[in-house]
Amino acid sequence: MSVIYLLLAISVAVALVFFVVFVISVRRGQYDDAYTPSVRMLFDDELVTTGEPDKKENPSKPSNK
Repeated sequence: MSVIYLLLAISVAVALVFFVVFVISVRRGQYDDAYTPSVRMLFDDELVTTGEPDKKENPSKPSNK
């Protein structure tokens, strides 16, 4: 039974070490994305509107002409 307590204590200690290392790396900017903002403008496709609505008729509705 004492082996289980020992293993539990070791696993909690290892988990705390990993958590501290993760927090330190996040604070130092290890996971900041420096590549995506420079490429985002290449894939940003916005529709340019001229102010006039489309004058195409909807083919699913019959016209009353």
